[in-house]
Amino acid sequence: MARSVEVKSILNKTKRRDSWFLDDYTINPYSGCSFNCLYCYIRGSKYGVNMTDKLSLKNNAVDLLDRQLSLRARKKQYGIIVLSSATDPYLHIERTQLLTRQILEVILRYRFPLHVITKSELVRRDFDLIQAIDKAAILPHDLQGQLSHGAFVTFSFSTITDGIARVFEPGATPPSTRLETLALASQYGLHSGVSMMPLLPFITDTSTHLDQMFGTFKAAGASYIFPATLTLFGAAPYDSKSLTLDAVAKHYPHLLEKYQRFFANGTQMPLYYRKAFAKKMAELHLKYELPNTLMCV
Repeated sequence: MARSVEVKSILNKTKRRDSWFLDDYTINPYSGCSFNCLYCYIRGSKYGVNMTDKLSLKNNAVDLLDRQLSLRARKKQYGIIVLSSATDPYLHIERTQLLTRQILEVILRYRFPLHVITKSELVRRDFDLIQAIDKAAILPHDLQGQLSHGAFVTFSFSTITDGIARVFEPGATPPSTRLETLALASQYGLHSGVSMMPLLPFITDTSTHLDQMFGTFKAAGASYIFPATLTLFGAAPYDSKSLTLDAVAKHYPHLLEKYQRFFANGTQMPLYYRKAFAKKMAELHLKYELPNTLMCV
């Protein structure tokens, strides 16, 4: 059962806009995550091995956001709001709590642009509000003329294979269902695409798997793809590095030595791997005519 907490602020102003996600502001209606992805960067002692146990909802989020966006709108400080940066806005409890939906209603009221990032099919429930935001949003001055939409929906994938996802994303919506929702978003006319991250070395980053992913996303109506390699942190039992290596040892024992070597002294894959990865991604973006940007191209 999720805890109910009160927070002092719900709208976070970012220090620097990410070139992919274009986040001027971020909102996290929930804390913790019931999707329990092993590789998640927010893992650690705060949440423990099972992040669901520390799940909480911010019960004063809607009133706070109304006040904060009202002030920003009066000052004409419009910027893209990302839902969410540290957890998924469409966790299982959102079905009954409707916290994210209420937040979308406030965003629409003040006409702020929106970028939803999710692994869940539940976002389809709110396509009506996202469509309305897309039409009503006021873009920040420096992005006017560079963006063709005021709302974006990005679906996160590390694989399109349900069996692999069950190992590394045990609580998340299966990729097959996410793909159906991506296709539906396209049918609704929403500017939608894929955050293809993190790709798992020697599991979902093979040439065959990558071609399948790009081709499948293209067929589902994706307008862009953001690809990234795996990053792992920590050595405690509840950290992403430990949990991911444990899963590799259990399900892909022939790869364990490689993973241990790659992440022995750092959080990222080696530089030579990252250079080869970037080259391969550039080829696939060109082949499938799928850009790695939200900007007009």
